[in-house]
Amino acid sequence: MDSKPNMTVNYPNLPELTVRGMLLGALITVIFTASNVYLGLKVGLTFSSSIPAAVISMAILRMFQHSNILENNMVQTQASAAGTLSAIIFILPGLLMLGYWQGFPFWETLLLCACGGSLGVLFTIPLRRAMVVNSDLPYPEGRAAAEILKVGSDIRQAEAAHEDTSKKETGMKDIVSGTALAGLFSLCANGFHILSSEFSYWIALGKTATTQLPLGFSMALLGAGYLIGIASGIAILVGTLLAWVVFVPYLTSVITPAEGQAAADFASQIWAQKVRFIGAGCIGIAAVWTLIRLAKPVIDGIKMSISAIRDNDTAEKKALHHTDIDMTPKSIAIVFIAILVGLFITFYSFVGAAGLPMSVTITYIVVGIIVAVLMGFFVAAACGYMAGLIGTSASPISGIGILGIIVSSLVVFALSTSFGIFETAEGTKFATALAIFITSVIVSIAAISNDNLQDLKTGYIVGATPWKQQVALILGSVIGAIAIAPVLNLLYQAYGFTGALPRESMDPSQALSAPQATLMTTIAQGIFSSSLDWDYILLGIGVGIVVIIIDLLLTKNTKALALPPLAVGMGIYLPPTLEIPLVIGSVIGYFVHKHLKARAALRSPGHEEEDVEACNHRGVLFASGLIVGESLMGVIIALLIVVSVTSGGSENPLALVGKDFKSTADILGLVCFIGAIALFVGHILSTKFTPEKKD
Repeated sequence: MDSKPNMTVNYPNLPELTVRGMLLGALITVIFTASNVYLGLKVGLTFSSSIPAAVISMAILRMFQHSNILENNMVQTQASAAGTLSAIIFILPGLLMLGYWQGFPFWETLLLCACGGSLGVLFTIPLRRAMVVNSDLPYPEGRAAAEILKVGSDIRQAEAAHEDTSKKETGMKDIVSGTALAGLFSLCANGFHILSSEFSYWIALGKTATTQLPLGFSMALLGAGYLIGIASGIAILVGTLLAWVVFVPYLTSVITPAEGQAAADFASQIWAQKVRFIGAGCIGIAAVWTLIRLAKPVIDGIKMSISAIRDNDTAEKKALHHTDIDMTPKSIAIVFIAILVGLFITFYSFVGAAGLPMSVTITYIVVGIIVAVLMGFFVAAACGYMAGLIGTSASPISGIGILGIIVSSLVVFALSTSFGIFETAEGTKFATALAIFITSVIVSIAAISNDNLQDLKTGYIVGATPWKQQVALILGSVIGAIAIAPVLNLLYQAYGFTGALPRESMDPSQALSAPQATLMTTIAQGIFSSSLDWDYILLGIGVGIVVIIIDLLLTKNTKALALPPLAVGMGIYLPPTLEIPLVIGSVIGYFVHKHLKARAALRSPGHEEEDVEACNHRGVLFASGLIVGESLMGVIIALLIVVSVTSGGSENPLALVGKDFKSTADILGLVCFIGAIALFVGHILSTKFTPEKKD
């Protein structure tokens, strides 16, 4: 598939940032933000909103004259902030669990999220050339969104010109087929609950040693796996095996479980409380290594961008190079200064409430902003790279959050020790809260940068203007930030969080678990009480160094062999039921491609590459459809849940069966997942290639 922008189309003449597009993007952003905040607090997962936004945009703007692919792209770019900025829920509720806040102050929350999100946009600008233009990272969701936009645009243009649309409709049929399959599967699994969305078979290896054979049935991750390539898939598998064949069995054999605790629950607890920290350590050192390797390309990219801006002094050159123009240095400087002012205001409001001497207050504010900005650039590079490897949905933002809370806590701990803050319980609570507050900015930066490079990849493929996308994403960050505080307050007053109930009469069992916020608050408290076990993080750093060395040895002589260290770290950190569909998809892509080459050599001698490309393109479109279907159905189900719960109804409004149906649902889910794989592979291999006749 050719992922280069189409430079023959005079795209600068097409409107991109339009009023109607920005209004539509704002509406989608608010709706998706509310849904994502609820789901994230309830189960710890959020959905990527880029692709659903692209589909909704095409459907709505199709009713207007002169809408185009670039306008649709801007809508999805802006709305994608909803699926990412809502990751702030992974840390911010910790201030309520700590008892420091009694609600979410609107202006502090707004400024914190808006400034953090906008910084995420700015920090990815110098990364664009190195990680999007001059990189072979797959960006599965970015490619999928681009394919959807391109196919929809081609059909509309053909209809407007009264041309034959049969060939173009074939591409749309591929996308629709994948969308229908994934949407139906997701509806049955996450809506009706007649199919399981995952399955785990637990294995006892000794008296207490336990592991599992996991399998997730996510169609979107299967499609993303097909797009990421075999190297990333194998690296994720290596991380999964390290976690569940080495670390979990060993630790469950040497640590005594609680009396009466089930083996599966004990193994899950060990993974969540110990092995994930190994993964976080591996991700951390791999991220540092990634930043080191990116340093030269990033610096070169900055120089090239500045040079391109200076050289674009004629209308003709601007038209030719519009796909390579970022925000100008002057614009970046203005936005950056505005962000620093916003951060100073919100930090002053937060720290000033502690009643400390002015010199101490200013020191905390300055150090907090410096830590957030410096750590922010680091996580921007790491998250952008992870999104390029496996996509936005599966990228472990919470893992980056763990690194952020550790760094923030250590800095605040050192500063607070010198000020004597720990002499009182209130001082300790303030220091812990400040570390969480700083980390909230870092998580906002990580979330947006994780998404922004994916969007820039989409724009690069369809021929969009980068600076306009960057403006759209800043708008999305601000609009999403406006929606977050009211939604968080609404959910807090309605349900409360685990360990933080607004009223004594509330039922604790109905509280939103906010699992990541609970974990990060616990880490911060562990650092300030000097009770955090560093052994697992240090072990993860060691594992990461070994993987980096192996990757260097593999790639020394050939690019065909690689073991991306970040992917290995993600394999250890992420839930295995999310990883296995990615691995399966990457293996399918590898063997299908290999089979296509062998078949083409027999069927169409002299046209092997064209044959393989024709089949593989259908595979990319179908895989894109799988991502679309599950994403759209996730949005629909999320909205139905929010409406049902807020009106006093069930948390599973579409459920047709009860919990006693689970064993049957497991079997049905496995059978249907295998059938879906067979349909996927069969669809790719059914492509008929006819060489073009030459005169």
